[in-house]
Formats: sequence, C-alpha cells, structure tokens
Amino acid sequence: MSSTTKEGLSMEEINKIFGPNGEELRAKRHILTDRTLERIQEDKDYVPVILKRSDESVRHPDDILKKAIGKGLEQYKRTKLSLFLSAFSAGLIIGFAGMCVALITQLIPSNENILANRLAVAFVYPLGFIVCIMSGTQLFTEHTATAVYPILDKKIKYKCLLILWGVILIGNFIGTFCSSILLYFSDSVILAGIGFTEVAHHLIQFSFFKVFVSAVLAGWLMAQAGWLILATPSTSGQILCIYIVTFIIGLGGLHHSIAASSEIFSALLHSTHPEFFSSFKFLISAILGNLVGGSFFVGVLNYAHIKKTQ
Repeated sequence: MSSTTKEGLSMEEINKIFGPNGEELRAKRHILTDRTLERIQEDKDYVPVILKRSDESVRHPDDILKKAIGKGLEQYKRTKLSLFLSAFSAGLIIGFAGMCVALITQLIPSNENILANRLAVAFVYPLGFIVCIMSGTQLFTEHTATAVYPILDKKIKYKCLLILWGVILIGNFIGTFCSSILLYFSDSVILAGIGFTEVAHHLIQFSFFKVFVSAVLAGWLMAQAGWLILATPSTSGQILCIYIVTFIIGLGGLHHSIAASSEIFSALLHSTHPEFFSSFKFLISAILGNLVGGSFFVGVLNYAHIKKTQ
C-alpha cells in the first residue's frame, strides 16, 4: 500500500509531479509547504478555469509571496532604460504629493495648529501616491521589499539588487527634480512656494538619527502597501490600501525619501538662502531608513515567516 500525505496525495502522484524516479522529490521534500501540497491537490481536483475564480477571494500568504517573487523577477528582467524611464515617471507624478502638502501647510500652518495641519496633510498626502502606484510606475520604496524576495529565494544575485535599487532611485530623484522645476515655474498659478519652504524647513531641522528612525517606519509602511496590493484582488481595494498606508505616514509626519525630495528640491528653488548640506544629509538619512524599513521589516520578515518557518 502506498503512503499518502495529509492532503490525500499518494507518493506515486507526487513522484509524477516532481520526477519519475523520485530523486527530485526527495531533494525538494523539505520545501513542500502545506500550501504547495494544497495547490497540487487543487490541480488534481478542479478544472483550471474554475480555480481561477479564487482570485476573487482572500489570497493565501504563500500565494502572495509567490506572486511577490514573480513580480520582483519581472523587474529584474526589464532593461535598465525601461526601469529608469518608469522610475523617472514615478518621480514626476509623486511631485503632486509634495504640492498637496505644501498647499495644505500654507492654508493651515503647522506652527499655529499642529494637529489640524497633520490631519489635513494626511487627508491629501495619499493622492499623489495613488496616481503613482496605480499607474504601474516604479517607486523606490515599493521595491525595497519586492526586489528582495527573489534574492532571498536565491534566484537573483546581490549585485543585481544594488543595480536595480540604484537605477530606480536615480530615476525617482531626477523625476522629482524635474517636477519641482515645473512646479516652480507654475507657482504663479499654484501659489505653493511659501508652503514648500516651510515644509522643507521642518524636514531638515531633525537630526540624522531621528530622520533615519522616522524613515524606517515610513519605508516599512510603504513596503507593506506593496504587499497589501498583491494580497488585494480588486482595484478599489488596492486604492484603499494605498490610501490607508500613506494616510498613516502623513498623519505621523514620517519621512518618505522620494516624496520629501520633491519638497526639498522645490524649497531649494524658492529659497533665497538654500541649505544644500542639510538637505543632502536629510535625503541620505531618509533613503537609508526607507531601505531598512522596507527590506527588513517587510521583505525579510514576510519571507521568513511564510517560506522558512512553515
């Protein structure tokens, strides 16, 4: 009598999937998670077109991780020019988040009513992010985790990860700088110059360590938003996930390197005494914090608790 798994699959059936002689099965036996065996059972019991309807239900964490790894691999397969142009487009779009914050800060100055300012900023801050992420462009803080999954799965080398992060980060910053130039020359219509200056002054007043810790939290939340998008099948649900996460970032006044770069660049253009060194120090700290928050608190932990501890 042949042995069976708890899903009811015989060893012969699994051998057929992993190899006729069973050698490949024995080599891969340690990575056969419960969800992997469930998929095998589903393929055995259901017609594929019916199984596709499960996209409308809540997704299993193992399925989300598999999709995240696949999405990460897709980005590694793109050309550097394609990634750069997509990241450049994201930087241009995210400039609208900075514009919204500057206008709100001008209407409700933080030095007069900090709570009212934070709440108003949190209300409009997500709008630029929703446009950016739903357009499919590449935002650095999304890839702090997404790009890590294929590395942890040993499908990509670390060198490729650094190149990917570098291309996207440079593209985002060039995009936000160009966006800031456009906002500067259209300020007679927008009237956000004073707001940009006040926002930037608030950003650079903190120490390197405080910005870093704040950016860790922001990077954690942004990478979690990327995870939630993969877990949520409907477009409306994805938009709601982005709004909730970025609302929390705005409400807490946490530091997002790309959105903040738009505010910093705009302030440098509007200021009569630009603070280049403080602005550069802030951006470096925010980048490092976002990187740690996204890659470790989301990328490494999600992979570990789903893939390695089942």
